[in-house]
Amino acid sequence: MKYIYAPWRWKYIKRAIKGEKTCIFCDALKKEDDEAFILYRGEKNLIMMNIYPYNNGHIMIAPKEHIRTPADAPLEVMYEMSFLIQASLRALGILFSPHGFNIGMNVGRTAGAGVVEHFHLHIVPRWEGDSNFVSVFSDTKIVAMDVKTVYQRLKPVLLKEINLIKKD
Repeated sequence: MKYIYAPWRWKYIKRAIKGEKTCIFCDALKKEDDEAFILYRGEKNLIMMNIYPYNNGHIMIAPKEHIRTPADAPLEVMYEMSFLIQASLRALGILFSPHGFNIGMNVGRTAGAGVVEHFHLHIVPRWEGDSNFVSVFSDTKIVAMDVKTVYQRLKPVLLKEINLIKKD
């Protein structure tokens, strides 16, 4: 039998056992950036690390306001989100040189949303061969760099790209 330890998930499990239904994005906004892995706080949106990443550099962009679906979002939220997608792709490209990206939203439980009440967008860097036999046969995902290290490396690059785009 294999044991894979992930002690950082205990907070999540404890909340689930208690039946606590909290919003990870609203909770993150109440914390310091480093504690919540917030890379950027815009006027209408935030960018934060996914602490259970599919791949290194897996980030999420979410409105600061608790909004269920993009259809309910004010245009200003969507405009800023588009700008933040562009800056994020540039920063992730500079830092990780991925071969491609998965960019998308799961809106509603049926669509696979993990956080149903607060829509958000995922950006996942992808490399040829990043899905290998380990994930296929053992239902285990190997992520090469821890979230804290990615956060520390990505934040200054992302902020620089945001500032460069704003100047244009």
